[in-house]
Amino acid sequence: MSVLTGLDVLAGESFARLRGRKVGVLAHPASVDRALRHLLYLANEAGVEILSLFGPEHGVLGDAQDMEHVLEGEHAVDRLTGARLHSLYGSSEASLRPTPAMLEGLEVLVVDLQDVGARYYTFAATMVYAMEAAAQAGVEIMVLDRPNPLGGELIEGPPVDPAFTSFVGAYDLPIRHGLTMGEYARLMRARLSLDLELSVIPMRGYRREMDFEATGVPWVMPSPNMPTVDTAWIYPGMCLFEGTTMSEGRGTTRPFELLGAPWLDGVAWAQRASRHGLPGVILRPCYFTPTFQKHARTRCGAVQIHVTDRALVRSVRLAVVLLSAAIALEPEYFGWRAEAYEFVKDRLAIDLLFGSAGPRLALEGGEDPDAIVDGFAENERRFREERAAHLLY
Repeated sequence: MSVLTGLDVLAGESFARLRGRKVGVLAHPASVDRALRHLLYLANEAGVEILSLFGPEHGVLGDAQDMEHVLEGEHAVDRLTGARLHSLYGSSEASLRPTPAMLEGLEVLVVDLQDVGARYYTFAATMVYAMEAAAQAGVEIMVLDRPNPLGGELIEGPPVDPAFTSFVGAYDLPIRHGLTMGEYARLMRARLSLDLELSVIPMRGYRREMDFEATGVPWVMPSPNMPTVDTAWIYPGMCLFEGTTMSEGRGTTRPFELLGAPWLDGVAWAQRASRHGLPGVILRPCYFTPTFQKHARTRCGAVQIHVTDRALVRSVRLAVVLLSAAIALEPEYFGWRAEAYEFVKDRLAIDLLFGSAGPRLALEGGEDPDAIVDGFAENERRFREERAAHLLY
């Protein structure tokens, strides 16, 4: 039997928990049931009164590219429900949080967001920002839980230094945290001591070791550059390449699986990285030409990451190995992204993504990549202990 998501469970109850209440919804295109019907349509059919609709990064429609501001007019409304439309990814850092005016009149804010299990995939941070605002406004948060595409067992990555807090490191979690959105909400309510009424509608039939395909839940792109579950499996590590001047494959049909730059020799890169042993993946040298973003319309020497065994993939370690190899091969050409990143101008994007300057400095100093990754182990152990009390599955 297929896993029932929180939305499937709620719809199976004919939305009884929401009827007669004044409701806000935080959703995106992947907020669908197992028949691919969107939460908004299902709730509207059931007679739920939706007053406000909130969109995270990429927007409610999911058509905006990364870091592309989504602006809603003062009187913008959803044509189906008549709900007020609010963007939680506008032109300033302040736009990331719901204002008291946005929450006015609501009794409950329903959160239904498909996440991909990586700390810097911003939907979880948006959810917690909404939780903090809802606690101040006396609004209940109801999270409709969904699978973590990476399963819920493995944890990877360093801590977030408070000096490097940002939208991609809003809270101190490892890069790959192994939580569902419902578990994430439970953990953060406790950690932040929020005086918040939080209800999580858990999934039925879900086990933490499940691959996404094993759940039977349909995959809908939660963002423009997350086209497949394969992408999600390597995203926690390969998103680090956003912090470099290399292309992370945006502007191709396989973002994050393709990595490269015009100055790169893909054969040499694959060979050097593979010396470290890369269980679960094969690096295939290739070329690609991005249609937009970094190195648009310029041919890039590259590798494509082919996952051969998901159980063995450690994408954060893989990324550190690949970064180390790229720096060693082409130190004159390799560079870190220096432009403003997620509203931050005074710190490097790579440091925001790692959560501190430490890993970058170690890479620049030529430290062995496995030694760098071994340094994450204590943080991973501590987080595993902290999260245990908040797991649902």
